[in-house]
Amino acid sequence: MKLPRLFVAQCLLLASLAAFAQPLQKIPELREQVTDLTGSLSAGAKSALAARLATLETETGSQLAVLLVPTTAPEDIAAYAIRVVDAWQLGREGVDDGVLLLVALDDRRMRIEVGYGLEGAVPDARAHQIIETVMTPYFRQGDISGGINAGVDAIAALIRGEDLPASSARSSGNYDLGALLPVILIIALVLGGVLRRAMGALPGAAATGAIAAVIAWFIVGLIGAALLAGVVAFFICLLNGGGTGVWSNRSGGNGGGFGGGGFGGGGFGGGGFRGGGGGFGGGGASGGW
Repeated sequence: MKLPRLFVAQCLLLASLAAFAQPLQKIPELREQVTDLTGSLSAGAKSALAARLATLETETGSQLAVLLVPTTAPEDIAAYAIRVVDAWQLGREGVDDGVLLLVALDDRRMRIEVGYGLEGAVPDARAHQIIETVMTPYFRQGDISGGINAGVDAIAALIRGEDLPASSARSSGNYDLGALLPVILIIALVLGGVLRRAMGALPGAAATGAIAAVIAWFIVGLIGAALLAGVVAFFICLLNGGGTGVWSNRSGGNGGGFGGGGFGGGGFGGGGFRGGGGGFGGGGASGGW
């Protein structure tokens, strides 16, 4: 099933290249879940949509990305979409559970490009139905943001109904404590100092550990990670000494606090959003408004 679809898609691309001498549109670099080159989405709408897509990936492991461009000319939107997913590689390698929602605003065209692993959950007919009956009514009223959000909701509902391998972020024991370390340190050193001073060393450390565990649970959704974060925060706070944590060095003066530069740059960053090596073969649907 993979080879014929890939062959058709590549033939479509070659036909587009042969038919037009003008240069092809560039593929934007993948940095986040929502890439808007048209200015159609407000900053708030873009951030909210990106957060929902990140939640979908955390829950299911699947990657759904949204791309808005002015035009795909001289290519058909399907040929351009194939070039995008070949470059972005949405979805997990071997699972191929990526989806691209592409809108070419000036062309008044849109496409849902579906990875191999989700062709059962989002077959071509369902992708076409989402475009025609869910998204198009919004677009015809000029509500681009509403149409994209409605389309994302419909696609996400189908993905959540598919029997896919567990997301690595929530697989047992497969979490990254390094991502939690800045949070644990902030809680243990800053909040821990306050709680030790107010409650005493042992109760303050226990309260700090409990708070760290709850926050870790909300971040990664794993009991094991939450318990480990709580224990680490408890001992950091308990061994931090001095009763007032980082607020004082007990020898007078301010003592330097965190020193120069805090935790430095990066935070939870680390390069932003990126594809996981997923494969595509031309599954999906296109439409216009």
